[in-house]
Amino acid sequence: MHFITLDSETDFEGWRKAARGLVLHHVPPSEVKWSVQGNAPELFERSATTSPLEAPQGRFNVPAKFIQLAQSAILHRDGERFAMLYRLLWRLRSNDELLGVATDPDVSRAQAMAKAVQREQHRMQASVRFREIGREQKAHFVAWFEPEHHIVEATAPFFARRFADMPWSILTPEVCAHWDGHVVSFTPGISTADAPSEDRLEETWLRYRASILDPARLKVDAAPRNLPEASTIKPYAAIEPEQPQKRPEPAMKRKQALADSLEALREEASHCRACHLWKDATQTVFGEGPPDAQIMLVGEQPGDKEDLAGKPFVGPAGQMLDRALEHAGIDRNKTYVTNAVKHFKFVRRGKIRLHQKPSTAEIKACRPWYERELAVIKPDLVVAMGATAAQCVFGKITPINKNRGRLIDLNEGAKALVTVHPSYLLRLPDEETKAQEYERFVSDLKIAAAFLRKSARAA
Repeated sequence: MHFITLDSETDFEGWRKAARGLVLHHVPPSEVKWSVQGNAPELFERSATTSPLEAPQGRFNVPAKFIQLAQSAILHRDGERFAMLYRLLWRLRSNDELLGVATDPDVSRAQAMAKAVQREQHRMQASVRFREIGREQKAHFVAWFEPEHHIVEATAPFFARRFADMPWSILTPEVCAHWDGHVVSFTPGISTADAPSEDRLEETWLRYRASILDPARLKVDAAPRNLPEASTIKPYAAIEPEQPQKRPEPAMKRKQALADSLEALREEASHCRACHLWKDATQTVFGEGPPDAQIMLVGEQPGDKEDLAGKPFVGPAGQMLDRALEHAGIDRNKTYVTNAVKHFKFVRRGKIRLHQKPSTAEIKACRPWYERELAVIKPDLVVAMGATAAQCVFGKITPINKNRGRLIDLNEGAKALVTVHPSYLLRLPDEETKAQEYERFVSDLKIAAAFLRKSARAA
């Protein structure tokens, strides 16, 4: 009996080399036991090292179709796949038409495995949703996925091509894939018991990154400050015991209820099929911010960066908005930011996705999500940024220049303020015009800030 131990569950080259040697030494499938390093019984490992095969002499050919089939099927989770594929290889030597016999048990099984693996790869490509952790230069995009088969290493290059301009990590129970803009790398997986929910993904990521760096050997004071996990690494003596939790106050309960309502809306919107835009977009980009925010900022639609991150206003327009809010005296963290249209509409030019303006039909299809966000948050002021946002907020085409700079009553009891979209400022051709229009934009936001201060005093 020959015992073959492969390096990993996806060690196709190791299987191929071993299978070639076995065939050339005329070893029938019934005399071979396959296992994976770390999973093999001790007896198998001893036998594998005490009876090595001599270097094989000669060569033989198999159909290219078999190689393709084996490369996919070997990623299946079935523990018998190595033996089944060797059995198929053994039989192909005497029947090179075997792969055309669909009723053959081995052929049928291998094809079913390959199809299952391909379906799982497509599922991973379609369902992985990245979440941005950190901002700007320190941003990293993280996603959680639980594959049914061993597909992560084979599928990671797709994400490297698709999201080539952003650093990302895909965490899975078996192996984690990472892209730094140049090369894909892999690290050990996360225990299924530690699988993060959507709201715990950042916490899980920081803990995982800290574990990769090995805090026991890392000098905390020397840790690079631009590492997102640096703040989580503490000397063991600095770890404080958990404090008993206080019973939540009524106001906290109400805020939690609102947060739960928004989370339910976000989950529901993630499956929205009201218009065709979901087909090409990476994901639904729902609103974000405190559920009791006094001010709601409404933009046009997600851009390329927002589509990848799943969060509104995180790209260049978001950075422009952040700067203008700061100059106007408004804390973005206390605002609720959303878009009139929740999916990215674009036209592809090579690797670049160019923004396209949403149509009236697409705005109408998405307006119920804005209305439901408005009903939950009940803001005092809604700021419509851009023509698409204004059309959504007022339910009709609303010119910007004719209506900006003044407060307008809404049917919902709130006030509305119309201004330009921050991306408009980015498109202006010269610096002088850009500076003038930026000041006008800040002036509009200062009207919002003054209104909020007045509302706070009245309360």
